[in-house]
Amino acid sequence: MGVNIKPLSDRVVIEPLPAETQTASGLYIPDSAQEKQQKGKVAAVGSGKKDHEMTVKVGDTVLYGKYSGTELKLDGKDYLIMREDDILAIV
Repeated sequence: MGVNIKPLSDRVVIEPLPAETQTASGLYIPDSAQEKQQKGKVAAVGSGKKDHEMTVKVGDTVLYGKYSGTELKLDGKDYLIMREDDILAIV
């Protein structure tokens, strides 16, 4: 994944997966109606804290809260940086 950023402490950099463009029944969703994706791939992981070992690793697909993290743009790609505690599950 080669991200040029190293998160500190218990923070994680996530590359959000693209939003769904089609429903299960085959209808196309217009850009204006697409919801913010809540699933992404871990691109970089911090070293953790003294009393907290990191659970996620680079390449994991994770679920996170709708309003979790801080958005950033790096090398033309969108990323989120958040604490590991904001990650809800590893898929």
